Amino acid sequence: MEKQYELATFAGGCFWCMVKPFDELPGIHGVLSGYAGGHVENPTYEQVKTGTTGHYEVVQIKFDPDVFPYEKLLELYWPQIDPTDDGGQFFDRGPQYRTAVFYHNEKQRELAERSKLDVAQSGRFTKSIVTEILPAAPFYVAEEHHQHFYKKNPEKYKQERTESGREAFIEENWQEKHTK
Repeated sequence: MEKQYELATFAGGCFWCMVKPFDELPGIHGVLSGYAGGHVENPTYEQVKTGTTGHYEVVQIKFDPDVFPYEKLLELYWPQIDPTDDGGQFFDRGPQYRTAVFYHNEKQRELAERSKLDVAQSGRFTKSIVTEILPAAPFYVAEEHHQHFYKKNPEKYKQERTESGREAFIEENWQEKHTK
């Protein structure tokens, strides 16, 4: 009997910064950068970056739910983003950089809604959580040079995460505070 994998699709701003947190973990069988949620078929990066196609930059993760449950993916997702920003993420502005969880079945929807509520009730943020929970939309794989950018361009990747403000935001808002 062939193993059944599931898909998870997350929008978290620039897709370059969203691959590494999920890549190469036990039970993860692939992470692709791409586009979802828009009205243009087979969009290019040049089209999506205009913000007029309706697409989000996303990562689509193929995973084994018996090894890496969807709940663990959600636990990894939220600390990668600013869930209170509806205008993009960090210095990447525009609708293509908004945050969203695209669910592939009813169980994923329920888990995503519950995890969003947990984030909202955590007291971590004073502003509302605006990350959308949306039904899975057609996924279009991004151009090859966008795939696994962190491996192909490690210095530029590190620079992007730092200069965008993502690293500082994560450290300030998501890192556990240890008291002495």
